[in-house]
Amino acid sequence: MSDNTTELDFGTTAQKTTDAEKLPVVLLALDQGKYDMTRSLDELRALADANGMDAVAEVVQKRSTPEAATLLGEGKVAEARLVCQNVNAAAAIFDGELTGSQIRNLSAALQVEVLDRTMLILEIFRARATTNEGKLQTELATLRYQLPRLQGLGESLSRQGGGGARRGAGETKLELDRRHLHHRIEHLEGRLKELEKRRGETRRARQKNNVPVVALVGYTNVGKSSLLNALCGEQIFEADMLFATLDPTARKLVLPSGLQIILVDTVGFVSRLPHHLVEAFKSTLEEAAFADVIIKVADAGDAQAAEQLAVTDEVLGSLDCEGIPQLVVYNKCDVANAVAFDPDILLTSAKTGYGLDALLAKIDEVLNHRVRTIEVVLPYDKLALADILRSRGSVAEEEYREEGVFYRATVKIDDLHRFEAFLV
Repeated sequence: MSDNTTELDFGTTAQKTTDAEKLPVVLLALDQGKYDMTRSLDELRALADANGMDAVAEVVQKRSTPEAATLLGEGKVAEARLVCQNVNAAAAIFDGELTGSQIRNLSAALQVEVLDRTMLILEIFRARATTNEGKLQTELATLRYQLPRLQGLGESLSRQGGGGARRGAGETKLELDRRHLHHRIEHLEGRLKELEKRRGETRRARQKNNVPVVALVGYTNVGKSSLLNALCGEQIFEADMLFATLDPTARKLVLPSGLQIILVDTVGFVSRLPHHLVEAFKSTLEEAAFADVIIKVADAGDAQAAEQLAVTDEVLGSLDCEGIPQLVVYNKCDVANAVAFDPDILLTSAKTGYGLDALLAKIDEVLNHRVRTIEVVLPYDKLALADILRSRGSVAEEEYREEGVFYRATVKIDDLHRFEAFLV
C-alpha cells in the first residue's frame, strides 16, 4: 500500500474545495453550556466551507445530559431528519466527537452520512497536505481516530466464514480491520520517526550556523502565510479559509540590523483541536518549540481574538514552549473595527504593509544579543574578512583609507573575535 493512501475512509461525501458546486449539509450540536455554541457553530460552518460543503441548516439541542445512543434526544433526532429531508442534505456534521455506534445510529436515523467535527478536520487536512510528511501525519491521525470506532460501524464488520471444522470459526472482519490498522499505524510511526530524524538534522545545521529561527504560530486563517509572503517576498498559497496551508514553510529573511533569520509558517490551530492531530503533527509543530522567537498572530478584526490567542497558548503549552521569547501580533488591522489596543501590541496588515517595519524592528530588538555593531579598519591584506561582514552581517559604511578599508558594520557575536584586532 502506498504511504500516501488511507485505506479506510470515512465516506464519500467529503469533497475538495475545488468542486464547482458545494454539497448541502446540516450542522448538529448538543449545547451543554461548556463553551460558546454560536462561536463553535460559526467555526464548524467555516470548516465545512473549507471542505467544499455548504451548511444550509443547523439543529441545536440544549441538554445537560446527552443521550447515550445519539447524544441528541429522540425528538430532536426526528426534527433533524425532517430538516435533512427538506434541504436535501448530503450529510450531517456533528459539532463534537462521536463514537462508532453513535455515528451508525445517527446515520440510520437521519438517512444521510454523518461526520463529526474531528472527521471533518481530518478530511480537510488530508486534502491540503502536499508534502510526504504531511500526508503521513494526516493518515496516522486518521487511523488512530478510526481504531476505537471500528466496532459499531455496521454490516461491513460482519463475521467472515471459517475454513472448515479444523480451522475454526475464523477471524471476524472487525479483528482483521483492527489488525490491519495496528500494522499500518506501526509502519507510519516508523516512517515519521525517520522524517523527524532528518528534521532534527536540519535544526542542528541551523544551530551550527547560528541562524535564528522565528516561528509564526496562531489560529488558522489569521494571515500567517500572508505575513510570511509580505515579509519575505516569497509566494506561498494563501486564501481566506481555514487551513489554507497545512505544511510548514521556511524562508530566509534579513532583519534591518543585517541579521539573517529563518521565518517559519506553521500549521494553524482551531478551538478544541483534536488531541489526535496535536500528537500526529507534533514533529511539525515542534518548529515552534525549537524556535528562538515565537510570533503569536491573531486576527485584529475578530472580536474573539483573545480567545484565538488562548487556543494558541494552550497548544504551545502542550509543546513545552515556556522560556522562548514571544511576541503578540494583531494582523489584518486594515479591516479591523475600532478596537482600543494596548500600545505595546504590534498591529500589522500583510495586505497594506502597515506595521511590518515595526515588527521587524521588534524581532531585531529581541535578538539583539545575537549581533553587535562595530567599526573596524581592515588592512588591505585582510580584506577577505570583508566577505564575512557582507555574507554573515551587514555593512552600513565603507571608506578606503591609507592604512586599510574602514567599515561600520553589524556582525554576529560569534564572529566578533575575528575583528577584535582591527577595532577602531
